[in-house]
Amino acid sequence: MEPPDARAGARRAPRLLVLALLLGAHRGVKAEVRLSVPPLVEVMRGEPVTLDCTPLGAHDHFVLEWFLADRSGVRHRLASAELHGTELQDKVHDSRGRSPPYQLDSRGRLVLAEAQVGDERDYVCLVRAGAAGTAEATARLNVFAKPEATEVSPNRGTLSVMEDFAQEIATCNSRNGNPAPQITWYRNGQRLEVPMEVNSEGYMTSRTVREASGLLSLTSTLYLRLHKADRDASFHCSVHYRLPTGRHGRLDSPSFHLTLHYPTEHVQFWLGSPSTTAGWVREGDSVQLFCRGDGSPNPEYTFFRLQDKQEDVLKTNLEGNLTLEGVQRSQSGTYGCRVEDYDAAEDTELSKTLELHVAYLDPLELSTGEELSLPLGNSTAVNCSVRGLPTPALRWTKDSVPLGDNPTLSLRSVTFDSAGTYTCEASMPAVPVLSRTRSFKLLVQGPPELRAEETQPKAEGGWREGGEVRLTCYARGYPEPKLSWSQLGGSLAEPAPGGQGWVSSSLTLKVTSALSRDGVSCEASNPYGNDRHVFHFGTVAPQTSQAGVAVMAVAVSVGLLLFIVAAFYCMRRKGQPGCCRRGEKGSPPPGEPELSHSGSERPEQTGLLVGGASGGARHGSRGFGDEC
Repeated sequence: MEPPDARAGARRAPRLLVLALLLGAHRGVKAEVRLSVPPLVEVMRGEPVTLDCTPLGAHDHFVLEWFLADRSGVRHRLASAELHGTELQDKVHDSRGRSPPYQLDSRGRLVLAEAQVGDERDYVCLVRAGAAGTAEATARLNVFAKPEATEVSPNRGTLSVMEDFAQEIATCNSRNGNPAPQITWYRNGQRLEVPMEVNSEGYMTSRTVREASGLLSLTSTLYLRLHKADRDASFHCSVHYRLPTGRHGRLDSPSFHLTLHYPTEHVQFWLGSPSTTAGWVREGDSVQLFCRGDGSPNPEYTFFRLQDKQEDVLKTNLEGNLTLEGVQRSQSGTYGCRVEDYDAAEDTELSKTLELHVAYLDPLELSTGEELSLPLGNSTAVNCSVRGLPTPALRWTKDSVPLGDNPTLSLRSVTFDSAGTYTCEASMPAVPVLSRTRSFKLLVQGPPELRAEETQPKAEGGWREGGEVRLTCYARGYPEPKLSWSQLGGSLAEPAPGGQGWVSSSLTLKVTSALSRDGVSCEASNPYGNDRHVFHFGTVAPQTSQAGVAVMAVAVSVGLLLFIVAAFYCMRRKGQPGCCRRGEKGSPPPGEPELSHSGSERPEQTGLLVGGASGGARHGSRGFGDEC
């Protein structure tokens, strides 16, 4: 709301303008003094402001005075300034208790440091220029203050929607603003158009207080008739305030919700976390039952079980939860929940029921033990039985290969291939997480079955003497057969790759003509019989002639070496008589007796003796030459 002085000034402005026009149009009237004064000055609280009053034209002498016009129209002189030539002498006469006081600048303008709300007045500038005349103008000063943060105080009590009149919702406060702000209310972001007049559907009240500082505080209280739809509504208030140059600001309060009391209209009852989408739960699991009414505050909930049309109360609480720990098949049946809300309408259905289905699957039973032994070629049947709810489906498999979906497994004319592990599996399509299995092992008794891995020669044209060969035999039967070889060196029997009860043994040896003639046999045996296989090599070629050539080459080499040694020795003895010739018998020298040759003495020995006896340096060479 604008002050009365502002409105009066606004009304006087057009009149002064008309008077000026009339004077200007009248012949002989001439306004010699004109002023430049802004009619409206706007400033934020706490900021400095300067009010301008400038005489237009050239004047050597004038007196400028500033007046403050109060609300009754009385003027109070604040300051004055007098121009002498080029010097302006100023003086502040009365600051009216303002702190800091009024000031004049070098141009005679009125300066207000730190604008206050109390400065919001009309300021009159009067100029006297002697013969040139007198002129005055008024400047209106508006001081704006942004209010503090908006505060809201909601009603924290429980409000009933069954009341047929408007109830207090909240109070909104905006403090220390200028001019007075406006408060609007919002629900879910939409502005509430509520009147100021009291009525049963809704209204608001407002109160403005001027603080000691001169600032304005506004309080607004909202009243509404509430409905159930308001239980989740978000409320808040907004303060709209003005700023200089026609601008506006807005401060929103925090949003809040109301606590409402309204009766139950609908009840929901459901099973929490069932094992399947079909509603089945597994035996032994924990089951939760949830009951919810849409009334507020939370009513009391009673859980019960219907047995022979009688209610067996299980639990009563305010949470609306019931947990059945380790549920058993005997707990299948009808369960109910009742909301105890005495404010609900008479035709409201406050009870709900549901069916609890407990799925169970007992261990499987087989008509045989964990092992079943059958003679080769015999037949039998194995039954698999089970109890469960819902009805389980049965399936037989052997080593993960499906065999059929019947409870009875027929085994006809069994072979060794029939041996293995058979499994009966029970499952429930409606409860995928519930299944059981039971297995037995089939053993087929019979004499060994033998097969050999034939080995081909590495060389073209057949086997050769001394070639290496690896022989392998496979056998199966029950009891597990033993494998033996006609030659030493066979490996111990071990399971063969591929399974099916086969075991294998290998023998590595060199091929000879004798093996080619007799062959090599492996034999598999168990208490029910034996089986034998003979490996034949056919014709075995002898070793290649390269071996004889090698022997002859060695002999020739040795002979050549001996010949070279003999030749080298003869060259060393060259020039020695009788060297390198056959030994001759010479007659002894005169004067020496002839030695007789005994039967045990060889001529070579005789020569040596002769040479040694006649010794000396004279015959030493001859005697060694005889040795040659």
